[in-house]
This record gives sequence, structure tokens and C-alpha cells, in this order.
Amino acid sequence: MFTQRTPYVPSVLPLPRRLRPAETPPHTGGLLLLIDGTAGLLTVAAIGIALLLFLIIKVRLQPFVALLAVSIAVGLLAGLSVTELFGTVQKSDAVSTIESGMGGILGHVAIIIGLGTMLGAILEVSGGAEVLASRLLGLFGEKRAPLAMGLTGLIFGVPVFFDVGIFVLAPIVYAAAKRSGKSVLLYCLPLLAGLSMTHAFLPPHPGPVAAAGLLHVDLGWVILMGIVCGIPAVLAAWAFSAWIGRRIFVAVPQDMVEAAEEAKASVLAEQRAAGVEPRETPVPLGTVLGIIGTPLILILAATFSSIALDPSTLRSVIEFFGNPFVALTIALFLAYYLLGIRRGWSRKSLETVSTASLKPVGNILLVVGAGGVFGAVLKGSGVAQALSDTFNDVGLPVIVLSYLISVVLRVAQGSATVAIVTTAGIVAPLLAEGDHSQAFVALVIMAISAGSIFASHVNDGGFWMVAKYFGISERDTLKTWTVLESVLSVGGFVVAAVLSLFV
Repeated sequence: MFTQRTPYVPSVLPLPRRLRPAETPPHTGGLLLLIDGTAGLLTVAAIGIALLLFLIIKVRLQPFVALLAVSIAVGLLAGLSVTELFGTVQKSDAVSTIESGMGGILGHVAIIIGLGTMLGAILEVSGGAEVLASRLLGLFGEKRAPLAMGLTGLIFGVPVFFDVGIFVLAPIVYAAAKRSGKSVLLYCLPLLAGLSMTHAFLPPHPGPVAAAGLLHVDLGWVILMGIVCGIPAVLAAWAFSAWIGRRIFVAVPQDMVEAAEEAKASVLAEQRAAGVEPRETPVPLGTVLGIIGTPLILILAATFSSIALDPSTLRSVIEFFGNPFVALTIALFLAYYLLGIRRGWSRKSLETVSTASLKPVGNILLVVGAGGVFGAVLKGSGVAQALSDTFNDVGLPVIVLSYLISVVLRVAQGSATVAIVTTAGIVAPLLAEGDHSQAFVALVIMAISAGSIFASHVNDGGFWMVAKYFGISERDTLKTWTVLESVLSVGGFVVAAVLSLFV
């Protein structure tokens, strides 16, 4: 998988020489004069990652601030000048490393995440999730209710965030478990597996979208490989759910049932205040599935047309509508009309719901942007190249290294997004060295995403959300949810690793 190339030659200057084109002279404006060559740059990388983990775990610093602070520290330690990091007021047209890193990734990610978030909010508020779950429960019957919950999580998880999916669908889980008298684990774990898989592997969720932006991969390939790697992983997770759900009994949490009813009443009141009046006629299931599937089909069609068709007007039209920005905008307009205006919503209510949905996105975008800064600093300072040389010498395939790095970062600090953006920045130069196809790089993204969900435990907010919403003790959450996430992680990685041998 790796190409042979000239090994990195340490610099004899006080500051490490950057691995740049020959005509570009090395800069000498850094603050640290003690490091030199590959060993020094690797030391900087180790210090940077250790500092990042310390700031997030011990200091409890917000991940965006931690990533930005570590990026600045790594850049200065590795020899980037203050001017290169921050630019200069005398040259307003000069783009600093921080600006290029932040702008480069957010220009791609922000629009997709924003459109996807608004689409998910309209589906949520319109009652699309309840329709989806109730129709699937009716279709599969009482005996296969766990499978129905799993499919609900898998489908509804495409446009909505993981925590939103739990909030909206938890009452349906309570009802199914109460009606059957069985452990709530039989119903919540398949649902959680579906929500977690889509959140980790499929756009428009922040993790895979951010990795695609950092590694310059077409979203169509990410969607395709996300489906191919994610489906076997979620099937394995469902099998584990059925097994563990029969061995550990967890009663329906009555306090959460009451809280869910109060929350639903509060949400309905807020919707009425915003001009959204619920209608007795439920949303048609086909409408929900059509809106969710539209952007995925359009993006995939554009990807395949670029391979199967010669340049032509037809190909240009397909690629236009399959551009992620256009595809998600079309899906959002469909949701506005079919789930909103046609069902009596006012334009004001659509605006209110859309605007409210974007409030939680700011933190995600800042973390992703800071991850882009970290990657740009690693590349511009030469640290990423030194890491690439070292990893090449280790001899492990890049897809295995990507997974292992992501797993370590995930287990250490808990945030899947931080694990993904940090790992992508580290492995980017490894991929740049070889002539890798888009399909292969998309599989590397799947490996990174799979590693980012491994072994969710007490340092992950998702762990406590699952324990709280479904009334599971900490000990049983470790036995069930933590293992479920590990099954998803390993399953997705194994499929990605095997497929990487053939693309």
C-alpha cells in the first residue's frame, strides 16, 4: 500500500527544516531551538497529543479551545514562525496556517452539517420518527419488535443527531418494552445500534463529513462505503443486542416515562407557540422515506456517473443535482413543503424550527474547524511528514494505523468528533504519499470512524445519556452499551480492512 520514497533527512539548522518544495526556503521564526530532525518532530507530536488529552480529560477544557491551543503550541514547538501561524497585519492578503486550516475544512463541512441539521429538525417536529417506528412495529409484529426498533434507528438516524434520536424515540421504546413485559434492553440496544452506526459512518453527520473534507474524498464514496461497512457491523450489533437482552433484565424506567410525557407536552406547547399545529393525520411513511433517501440517491448517482459516463450534458446535470449542497437543499425544500406547508405550517413556523435546530451546531463546527487547524499545523510544520515516515517504517497498512490511532484517542478522551478530526490530520500525509483511489481513502475514513466509537465508557457523554434515558445501571451499561459500541467498531473496521485489499 505504500510507495518507496527518499527517507526524511534531518536538518542541520537550529530549527527543523520543513518538507516543502525545493525552491521554498525553510522558515526560521519558531520559538523552540532545541529540537531537530525526525526525532524532534516526533517528540513534538507526542507532546501535542499528550497535551490535548490532558486539557480535555483533566482540565476539562472545551475541545475547541483545547485543539486550538495545542495547534498553536505544536506549531511553535516545531518551528513555525508567529507570522506563519497567525499572519501579519501588514499583509492583509496573506493567509495564515490557522486561517487556512479553519477555512479550508469549514467551507466544505459547515453547509452540509447545517442543511442536514435543519432537515432532521423538520422530520423530528413533524412526527416523522413516530410514524416510522409505529409503521415498522405494525409491520413486523410483537415478536420482531426489536428488529423494528433497530430499523427505525437505522433509517431515522441518517438525518438526525444521535442524542436527538434518543430523545425522540425513547418513548416508543418504553411503550414497546412495557407492552411486552421484557427487558428494555431488547428494544433500546437495536435502536441505539442503528443510531450510532449512521452517526459514525454516514453523511451528513459531522464525523464522516469532516474526515471527507480533511482527506478530500467525494461524499458519494463515503456514503457508499459507509453503507457497505456499516450494515454488517449493525447486523452484528443487533445479534449481540438479542443475546444480551435476554440475559440482563432492565425494567422500563418509570421516572423517564413521566419525564418523556412532560417533555412531549412541552415540545407540543413550543410548537404551537411557533405556529406548528399537529394534525390528526399522520405523515405518510413513503414521504418520510423519500425525503431521507433523496439526498443519498442523488449524491450516489453523481459519484457513479463520474465513473460510468463520459463527459456530457447528462453527466453534468446528474453531477449538479448530486452535489451535496444541492442534494441536501432539495431534500430540505421537499421537507418544508411535504411535511410543513402542505400540512398547514406557516412560513414563520418553518423559520423558527430551522433556526432553533442550528443552535447546537455551533460547538460541532468549531471543533471540526479546530481539527482542520490542527491538521494544517501538522502539515505546515513538518510534524505530519515525520509521522508519515515513521509509520511507513513500522510497516502496518495505513488503514490499520488509522483505526488504532482513532481508538486510542477515542478511549482516552471520549469525543468521537475529536478522535476523527485529530486522526484524519495525522494520517493525511500517509495517504498523500501514495496514489490511492477515492474508494480506498473512503475506506480509511470508515476505519477512522469505526475507531471513534470503540468502547464508549464513563468519559463519553453518550454513555451517560444511554444510562439515564433507559434506566440502566453504570455496571450494566458497561456490559451492554460499551460492548455494543465495540462490536460496531470492530465489525465496521474488519469490513473496511478486507475491502481495502481489493480497491
